[in-house]
Amino acid sequence: MSDGKRASEAPWIRTRLRTAPGAASALAVLVLVTAFLAAAFPRAVDAYETKGLRHDITTAPPSRSVVEISRPQPGLELPQEQREAATRSDELARVGGKLLKALPAPLRADTSSVAYGVRTTKAVVATEPWLPRPDAVPPRLSYAAQSGLEEHATLVAGAWPATPAEVTEKSGAVQGVVTEETASLLKVKVGATIALPASLRKTVTVTITGIIAPRDPLGSYWSADPLMRSPSLVPDPGSPFPVFFWTGTVLLAKDAGPVLLGTAAEPALYWRVPPDATALTGPDGSRLRAAVATLESGPGLLKVREIAGGTAVVGTGLGHLVEANARMRDAISPVIAVAALGIGSVAAVVLLMTGALIAGRRRAELALMRSRGGSLRGIGGRLLAETAVTVLPATALGLLLATLLVGKGRWWPGALAAAGVGLLVCVALPLRTTLQHIRPVLGTPREDMVSARPSRRRTVVELTLLVLAVAAVTALRRRGTSTEGGTDLLVSAAPVLVALIAALVLVRLHPLPLRLATRPMARLRGAIGFLSLARAGRSSAGGALPLLALLLALATAAFGGSVVAGIGDARDDAALASVGADARISGRSERTTLPEDLVRTVSGLDGVRNAAPVRVEYGIALPKPASDAAADGDGDGGTGTDSGTGAAAATDSRVAALVGVDPASYARAARAAGLPEFPAERLRPGGAAARTAGSGFDRVLPAIASPGVAARLGKEPRAIETLSGNFSVRVVGTTERAAAVSPTDFLIVDSRSLERGAPTTLLLTGTPDPEKLRAAVAGDGEKYAVQLRSEERARYVDTPMQAGAQRIYLTAVAAGAGYALLAVLLSLLQTAPERKTLLARLRTMGLTTAQGRRLLAFEATPQAVLAAGGGLFTGWAAIALLSPGIDLVPLALAGVAGSDTSPVTLRTDLWSLGLPAAGVVVLTAAVAGVQAWWASRRGSITELRAGDSR
Repeated sequence: MSDGKRASEAPWIRTRLRTAPGAASALAVLVLVTAFLAAAFPRAVDAYETKGLRHDITTAPPSRSVVEISRPQPGLELPQEQREAATRSDELARVGGKLLKALPAPLRADTSSVAYGVRTTKAVVATEPWLPRPDAVPPRLSYAAQSGLEEHATLVAGAWPATPAEVTEKSGAVQGVVTEETASLLKVKVGATIALPASLRKTVTVTITGIIAPRDPLGSYWSADPLMRSPSLVPDPGSPFPVFFWTGTVLLAKDAGPVLLGTAAEPALYWRVPPDATALTGPDGSRLRAAVATLESGPGLLKVREIAGGTAVVGTGLGHLVEANARMRDAISPVIAVAALGIGSVAAVVLLMTGALIAGRRRAELALMRSRGGSLRGIGGRLLAETAVTVLPATALGLLLATLLVGKGRWWPGALAAAGVGLLVCVALPLRTTLQHIRPVLGTPREDMVSARPSRRRTVVELTLLVLAVAAVTALRRRGTSTEGGTDLLVSAAPVLVALIAALVLVRLHPLPLRLATRPMARLRGAIGFLSLARAGRSSAGGALPLLALLLALATAAFGGSVVAGIGDARDDAALASVGADARISGRSERTTLPEDLVRTVSGLDGVRNAAPVRVEYGIALPKPASDAAADGDGDGGTGTDSGTGAAAATDSRVAALVGVDPASYARAARAAGLPEFPAERLRPGGAAARTAGSGFDRVLPAIASPGVAARLGKEPRAIETLSGNFSVRVVGTTERAAAVSPTDFLIVDSRSLERGAPTTLLLTGTPDPEKLRAAVAGDGEKYAVQLRSEERARYVDTPMQAGAQRIYLTAVAAGAGYALLAVLLSLLQTAPERKTLLARLRTMGLTTAQGRRLLAFEATPQAVLAAGGGLFTGWAAIALLSPGIDLVPLALAGVAGSDTSPVTLRTDLWSLGLPAAGVVVLTAAVAGVQAWWASRRGSITELRAGDSR
């Protein structure tokens, strides 16, 4: 390219940018926002995966996360001096330094908490008479000479242990300390002595010189072996009776390790290496898991044995922590991919719409250049230069903002995503424009729906997309979003394909209802209705791209909103299933009953709307299935499969929970909890006399059972043995869930029919004051516990990974709604010049300003309503089709101990489904009104110029 040509191109670009600064600025802002979102997504994913990995490691108990390298004591065949030298602190520190350097990346040690030393692996019985002896069993103590004691503890009383002379295997006395908790529970005082049995002499006297307090009790130094910090009362495994004894640890001076070689307590050398998670990132998870595996049983273990000895072993639970983190990440990633593909598709379509709008506005200009001999290469090059000058800085700025504002993450995925946005805009606009001018055209042909006829190629493409959409939805419903090989993009793109098919169908069909509506409108006296519907049926604003953008955006917003709402609903349901009501009072043991005074007092508290006393007894053995009982007898047994889910369910329900209730109050509690309607009247078929007639198994009580229990018991009376009395039950109804128990198998009877029907649980409905409720219960002692549904709900706190995924979905909802509104605005702006010209011509024929406004509003509203309705249907259909394959448990309930882990499926959220669709209609009407108002302020001569082809 010559210098003269380059000099002539620069003024052209500056001239074009100065001529249309508004369009260039709008394009730059759109590219900036889209590039920011594209670059922010992978960084946000990396950020929450990084925080999740670090959180799981740092919050795990040190006993699971610490990497411990240990080896038995040096062999007895070695000289005594060599055995003693291996246990001294200097040698242990030298070996520990080499072990830290040998750790495979990305595993790194938290050097401030590394500990090493010598400990006994077998607890030794302490016979001192002043030590506590519960159940007359003496305590058993362990001994450890660990490094860094003075750096990780504070001296409370006495003095630090020391080694006045060099300690050897034959030493007869050493010094030690214990923690405050150990001293308190084991009655240890400063100056006390404990005899440690030895093999080469009678005993080693351990003098307690001080009492210390851990500086970080929950840190790895003290919690890798909790007995160093706190003694424990444990059962005696060798006793046939429940006998308990104390066990704890005495901490010796760091150079006192050689003395343990002379004991029979099986001493061992150890190095405890807590992991440093501050430098780990989300992508390091797989490498970290491989590093731990090689240390435990791979080349890393061989290297460890070269340093620490041939008998060294590595033990840690870090690998299990990383695997659990990887399982959650793998479960969340496919769900996030659905949102990412949805928003990415919407953004791409909106960018293409922007290019189409710019190309349409410049068609006449480029047609003139083409007719005067301009080459496609030259025109495309100028358009590419114009676009690049605006788009590339905006793309770079979006990437910079994402890098600065979004959490730490890998740089290159965001850079590739932002570069993809810039490349799409730079290529799409010149390519679309030049393709329209392959042949010079005279005038501007009509491009409405009347002249458009679907080609065979378009039909083939649409059928291909239909097959892909059906395959993706089928795969997602069958196997869910998780696959063994990672995220399946075809499955994750199922909502996008559903919206694409809906858009193509709507493009083909939406003119039909509009044309049908013009027939009755043609019979009316006014021309506004007929003209608006006729133009709406032919308008290019209802083309494939605008409808596709709207449906994609609305479907993505509805899908994301349903995910966020489903997480909240799942946590609410889990809290309700755990408590059973708004509040629950029960005994701390299963057999503890509630006194009547407590029930009356609590029932009368302010805010309590209903109190349902319930007697719960778990582990009730059920009789054989009805079919087996009939086969064993004379064939007159009950039918076990008519009342439940079949024989398979019957064989599974071997034990159940017995629930004795007051039918009326329990029905109210179940109704308030949102459970299925409880058939309370079925528990009273014949009055109280009928329920209490007879004794033992002769009494037949009506019962409401779970489906599995009902299938096992059948319809005939079956004998039940319980602590509440022996009786027979007849299943008179089934219900899926019970408010008082969490197991799926239960049997509900009237508590007044039981021999011992005192309640063990009280279910409260309402909003009682927690302090007053606990004060009322505390008056009866410590035998009762209070559970609140609100407190149980608060347990479901988001982990960093869950919180990050929810933020992405909230962003998806907002971005989907924003792109939907932008698509409406772009489609209306594309036809704005034509509308203004139409109004100008009609005003010359006597059209009033008010009629012009109604004309534009009536013309735009039908298409907006159809698009909004299509978006509603597409969003609802996508959720209904895909919900069986999407489980929200990893996002909602993972990481909470004791939570219900049954599958949590998507639920349609009306707000996220309806608000964006309503916003589309409102914005369309508002933009049409503004256009009519602006056109009425300008004169007709401005719009009607000689030679104008509009």
